[in-house]
Amino acid sequence: MPVAIKRIYDEADPADGTRILVDRLWPRGLSKQKAGFDLWMKDVAPSSALRKWFDHKPERWPEFQARYREELQGNPALEDLRERAEAGTVTLLYGARNREFNHAAVLADVLKEGT
Repeated sequence: MPVAIKRIYDEADPADGTRILVDRLWPRGLSKQKAGFDLWMKDVAPSSALRKWFDHKPERWPEFQARYREELQGNPALEDLRERAEAGTVTLLYGARNREFNHAAVLADVLKEGT
């Protein structure tokens, strides 16, 4: 199952396949016309409480991953996303500045693991 991640501010590419925004909040300073995405799946994003707690602090990354994976268990939006990924190439779009420590990386791993 081809799953990629990309900042929503990065240029779209035909190889991206279905571009899915996986943030709960709309990315700052970006118009919907420039965003270039196919679907916005807010419900697969971390809860507001978890997002605020994490605050993109690298020292919280291991705990964030565990908590986010727990939130994803039984989430119907994850199942919908998994079906889309099984149907073809999917690129998960996120707005965070940090390309390494962000929820889209965890989500991509969960999809690839099939858990």
